[in-house]
Amino acid sequence: MKRFINVVAYILVIVGALNWGLWGFFQFDFVAWLFGGNTTWLSRLIYALIGLSGLWCLGSCGKCCRAMCCKDEGTCEKKDPEPPQQQ
Repeated sequence: MKRFINVVAYILVIVGALNWGLWGFFQFDFVAWLFGGNTTWLSRLIYALIGLSGLWCLGSCGKCCRAMCCKDEGTCEKKDPEPPQQQ
């Protein structure tokens, strides 16, 4: 279930980012166009879901960052590999 929520949240964050990009470059609000205006209940629901998805993804960002930079689960520091032991 959590994987499903992560995928849906990620898709909604992408939709939100594309919508902001369209607005920034062309002053075109895709969500408002798709659902009949930015004040309709459906548009407002989509905007709210995109915002909640952003918060959800922000909360899971720490796990992703730790997975990329940590060797051990307990610490989140980049560690240099230990030099080989000389005999």
